[in-house]
Amino acid sequence: MDATTSKKLLWDERETAERLNVARSTLWRLRRDGRLPYVTVGRAIRYRVADVHDFIERNTREGEI
Repeated sequence: MDATTSKKLLWDERETAERLNVARSTLWRLRRDGRLPYVTVGRAIRYRVADVHDFIERNTREGEI
């Protein structure tokens, strides 16, 4: 992550999908289900970086051996 990206508070759908390595349609389902909070700026949808990190933490599972 470069310095510019690390200082951003909001990511657009493209950035969020890339960082989670999912399709934009997956983001839509996560929004619809209330699992990934989002912000609307006019008609644009943005994701708070902190919310994306929280989402990752909530969905991290330990592997079973």
